[in-house]
Amino acid sequence: MEGHAKAAPVRGTQSFVGVMAEVFKRPGLVGIEAGWRWSVGLLMLAMAFELWYSPYDLLLSHTPFQGGWSCANIIFDPSFVGVDVAGKMTWLWWFAPKYGLDLAILFLIWPVVSVLGRDSIFRRLDGGLRKMRGTLIVLGYLRALLTVTVLGSWAAGLLYISRWAVLTPLYVHAEPSYVPGFACLVCMTLVMFVVWCTVSWVLQVAPIMAMGRGLGVVGSVRAAWRSGELRGKLVEINLVMGIVKVALVVLALVFSACPLPFSNVETQEFLNWWWVGVGVLWVVASDYFHVVRAAAYLRLWQAYELPSSAEAAS
Repeated sequence: MEGHAKAAPVRGTQSFVGVMAEVFKRPGLVGIEAGWRWSVGLLMLAMAFELWYSPYDLLLSHTPFQGGWSCANIIFDPSFVGVDVAGKMTWLWWFAPKYGLDLAILFLIWPVVSVLGRDSIFRRLDGGLRKMRGTLIVLGYLRALLTVTVLGSWAAGLLYISRWAVLTPLYVHAEPSYVPGFACLVCMTLVMFVVWCTVSWVLQVAPIMAMGRGLGVVGSVRAAWRSGELRGKLVEINLVMGIVKVALVVLALVFSACPLPFSNVETQEFLNWWWVGVGVLWVVASDYFHVVRAAAYLRLWQAYELPSSAEAAS
């Protein structure tokens, strides 16, 4: 054969276990990921604490059927839950401007911090990548804008469904449509989840294109979208990681509920520490798989880009 041998086709998840092992052997990468995420996550917790203990909670609590959550209310009076949740979401929309400045500051800080963290991770995985922090910051803002748009659309859809299925029927003394409303919510969530996993990979791969080829914002996004046969493998990785993240949430919920059957013999302090421990494990596992996804993208790009570059040079 002349020149360099063409690389064998690489399946999207073919070397996934190998990438997981590589990241597992380098805990410093997970430490960097957890560090930059929680440098901003602490600000989010502070905002949530302020919202929870804000004087506005008195207004948020004045919703129909408000009287304290209990198993009896949830089982025998499901309208209590529907109206309470829908009513509080409506109030949150009214008082969102109060926290608009905090959210705007968080939106400005998050992409910058994430770029510093991800740049450090990528350069530890491949020391030959270029420093393109300006481009990566702009790409980070684009990704943050896309995330906020998707979450805002989901919240708006949830509010519309809750009004249509629960609030409006109750106000006219009709039977709420719990099953159709829940079915619509599940379908909407699944559709948005699939669309997100199918599209969001572009802005996650674009930083690799920028650092690997020295491209700008537009050029890196275009190169990521036009990645040819590599595109399907990147989508495959993104879908798998989306499913893994859902599985982590389910596992966290299951482990959180494990001590509940013994709540009559356990102290509240033990339950609180148990839940804190489950939360910490979930955070570490989530950050670990975030690094795995970034490393998998980089290794796939290397598997296809570097042999192609060698062939072009020969």
